[in-house]
Amino acid sequence: MESSAPPRTGENDWAAAVAAVRSLRADDVVLLACHVNPDGDALGSMLGTAIGLRRLGLRKVVASFPGPLDVPEPFRALPGLDLLVAADEAPRDPALMLCFDAASAGRLGALAERMGPTTIVLDHHASNTRFGGINLVDPTAAATSVVADQLLARLGVPLDRDIAECLYVALATDTGSFRFEMTTPSVHEFAARLLAAGVRPAEIARRVFDSRPFGAVRLYGDVLARAELEPTAAGGHGLVWTYATLDDLDRHQQRPYVLEALIDAVRAADEADVACLVKQVSQAEWAVSMRSKGAVDVSRVAVALGGGGHRLAAGFTGYGLITEVIHAIRQTLDAAVVEDQG
Repeated sequence: MESSAPPRTGENDWAAAVAAVRSLRADDVVLLACHVNPDGDALGSMLGTAIGLRRLGLRKVVASFPGPLDVPEPFRALPGLDLLVAADEAPRDPALMLCFDAASAGRLGALAERMGPTTIVLDHHASNTRFGGINLVDPTAAATSVVADQLLARLGVPLDRDIAECLYVALATDTGSFRFEMTTPSVHEFAARLLAAGVRPAEIARRVFDSRPFGAVRLYGDVLARAELEPTAAGGHGLVWTYATLDDLDRHQQRPYVLEALIDAVRAADEADVACLVKQVSQAEWAVSMRSKGAVDVSRVAVALGGGGHRLAAGFTGYGLITEVIHAIRQTLDAAVVEDQG
C-alpha cells in the first residue's frame, strides 16, 4: 500500500515564510544552510537568497554547509562567498534559519542542530521529508533556485546581477545546461529574466562546465576504464556503473569535487537506462550518484537505501565494500522495476 502524497506548498506556506522574514530586525542573525558537498543548485540558491536578504537591510546574514569550508573550484567566482562561514562557526541560535536543496535534516549534518521552530526549508526533491517549520517544497521545479526566486519575488527583492548569477548557476547545473527533462518553457523564461539582469552565460558555462584540471582528465580515464555494463539489470533496462577511490584522487592529486561531473559521461552509455557513479569517501563509505533516462525511478532506489532525489537523478551514502554497495543497488533496482510493472 502506497503512502499518501506529501502536502503541497500553498499560499499559507508562502505567506508564513514572507511573514517570518518580514518580522526580522536589521540586527537579527539569519543563518542559511545547504547540504553537505554542495552542488551548484545548493550553493547558488543559498547565496542568491543570502544576497537578497542583505538587500532587504538584514545586516547579519551568514551561510554555511557541513564539512570543511571548501568551495569547489567551478563555484569560486560566485557572488556572496564572503557570507560563508565554517559550520562550526555558524551561529547556534539564529533568529531565523533557511535550508536549501536538502531533502532531510540529515543532509545538513551538525547544522541541523541550529534549526528552530520557524526554520524555512526551500527544496525541489520529491523525497523531501518536510522537516522545517515552514516548507517551501516544489517537486515540479527544475531546481531549488526556482523556489528561491519565488521567495525573493514575494519579498519584493529585485533581481540584480549578483543574485541573478547565483540563481543562474543553480538553474544551469540542475538542468544539465538545460538538457534534462525538467527543462520546461517556464525554465527558459526564468533563465531569460536572469540573462536580462546581466548574467553572462558563456562565461558561466566555461567556468562551471568546461574547465577541468588536466589531472582530472587523466582521473576520468582511469575511472571510466573500469566501467561495467549489466544489460539485464533493472528489469532488463540496463545498468552501467563505475567507481572512484581515494587512491585515484591521490594518484592524480585531485579534490573530490572533480568527480561530480563524471556521472554525465557514465550515463551516456546507450545500452543502460540507469547509471551509477560510486565515489569513495572513507575506507568503507561511498557517495553514490544515480541517473535514469526515464524507464526507472532512481529516487525510489535512493530512498530505499537511505538517500533521496528525483525520478531521474538521486543519490545516497553506501557502506561496506564496493561489491556490497553495487549488490544493494542491483537488488533494489530490480525490486523497484518489479513493483512498477506489477
